Amino acid sequence: MPELPEIVKQKLAALPNKPGVYRYFDKKGELIYVGKAKNLKRRVSSYFNKEQFGKTRVLVSKIADLEYSIVDSESEALLLENTMIKQYKPRYNIMLKDDKTYPWICIKKEAFPRVFLTRRKVNDGSEYFGPYPSVRTAHILLDLLTQVYKVRSCRTPLTELGVEKHKYKVCLDYHIHKCNGPCEGLVSKADYNAMIAEIREIIKGNMSGVMRDLKAQMMDHASRMEFEQAQEIKVKYDLLENYRSRSTVVSQSIHNVEVFSYVDDGELFYVNYMKVKDGAVVQSHSFEMKRRLEETVEELLLLAVADLRQQMGNHAPEIIVPMKLDYALGEVQVTIPQRGDKLKLLDLSRRNALQYKIDLEKQRSLVDPERHQKRVLNQLKEALQLDEMPEVIECFDNSNFQGDYAVAGMVQFVKGKPNKAGYRHFNIKTVEGPDDYASMKEVVRRRYSRLIEEQKPLPNLIITDGGKGQMEVVRQVIEDELHVNIPIAGLAKDDRHRTNELLFGFPPCVVGLKPNSEVFRLLTHIQDEVHRFAITFHRKKFEKGFMHSELAEIKGIGKKTAEKLLLELKSVKGIKEASLERLSEIVGLAKAKVVFEHFRK
Repeated sequence: MPELPEIVKQKLAALPNKPGVYRYFDKKGELIYVGKAKNLKRRVSSYFNKEQFGKTRVLVSKIADLEYSIVDSESEALLLENTMIKQYKPRYNIMLKDDKTYPWICIKKEAFPRVFLTRRKVNDGSEYFGPYPSVRTAHILLDLLTQVYKVRSCRTPLTELGVEKHKYKVCLDYHIHKCNGPCEGLVSKADYNAMIAEIREIIKGNMSGVMRDLKAQMMDHASRMEFEQAQEIKVKYDLLENYRSRSTVVSQSIHNVEVFSYVDDGELFYVNYMKVKDGAVVQSHSFEMKRRLEETVEELLLLAVADLRQQMGNHAPEIIVPMKLDYALGEVQVTIPQRGDKLKLLDLSRRNALQYKIDLEKQRSLVDPERHQKRVLNQLKEALQLDEMPEVIECFDNSNFQGDYAVAGMVQFVKGKPNKAGYRHFNIKTVEGPDDYASMKEVVRRRYSRLIEEQKPLPNLIITDGGKGQMEVVRQVIEDELHVNIPIAGLAKDDRHRTNELLFGFPPCVVGLKPNSEVFRLLTHIQDEVHRFAITFHRKKFEKGFMHSELAEIKGIGKKTAEKLLLELKSVKGIKEASLERLSEIVGLAKAKVVFEHFRK
């Protein structure tokens, strides 16, 4: 741990055991990180009283001063942290993707408010609803509103005084029945604002209440035989009913909830937010977050929950999440469903997050095919703390048949993709019997001594298809014999022969990578490819050897039967000397008789 500045030591000693928000500053006095804490003393001290790794270690090394603010509750700390991150944009904090690119529906703060689509949020007291995942989604809702309600669309700065003095004239929208003419006082301000109030409720998703009121008005007009007015309201009611019927219906028992789900992809983290009102999904929004430090899933999800609830404004009394959040959210009920309609809703939200991730990856691959691979290689570089990007990776694997037909394969990945021209096969020449370590030594020695002799570039990373033992024999050749510096990693498998660990360093240590991360998927691809390449070469060599062996001359005995016999009896001589009973145990009586009689002729 680096030596702490004296001012930091003093402030650490004075930290209270209360909830709050802490801020870290560098030597220039710039704010570099904002964090929240249920207990300021315990949380802030944890940065300095234990060894940190990766990006967190870099952050700690840059802290020259700290400040903190005490709040009354955990939920207040969460909101204050979110506000400060947005305001100051510290370097080491996660920033949620800017929503300026998404459309919003705005109810303008005016005497006679307009309702329109915008991508710019202006702090002028107007109301903004969204963001909407696409312009089409927002337009569908806006078109509905303009069909149901005759609100003005002109930009004339109407005032009540101007209307009273007859300063304005109606435009074309009035004559085609798209506006009810507030500019000439043809509708009172109270009636106009009553329309705006209904629009506001529909945008928020509170459609049932509006439709209930419309139905009551329609029945009232009908009872008084005012059929034209009743028909006008019926048209509105039918439009709203048609729109609601096209919404995703989940369950009528779910009235007002917000749903948060995620897909964790290592460095990138995808979140989906859904708002559900009266059994229908009225809003769905997905976005991407990028880890700056080693943030946990809970920390990322909490940040998303706090930001979106603050951004959306209409706070539901209940939120549905896939995991326990060890942080108070005020009076909000937090539900982690185990079964039923709420679990189905959570699953729907997660599918939306996953689809958003897939769509983004497709877009990026079309715009910049190499960008994705660069990001993955950079993650690998940071995970192994390499000095340079591992643009060229070479991986080795051995294959033999009880020591016979011993071969090895090497695959080369350049910029995260297989480079078939760089693949190499090796026949093991100096090793007798099944000795994987000696075989690996021979192959690595031959490969890199030749590259050095021909003055060709060496790879940025060597990967062995094996654990600590394989890594050590490679190190002995690379460092002790050839005296070159190439980073060496190992891929270990579990009992079910699945890749489960990445090893690096000497002595080798497990590198913390999530099995579903992009880096882990790349490493698994490399390991599968080298195994396939080595096995394919080995089978060809075995088949060639079989075709020239005495076993190939036996009519009715194929390669698979011969392979079984050789695996058990080690050699053709062993097969010749075996009894009929022993052969029967391996390949069955019928084939055993054929083999036994062939060698007895």
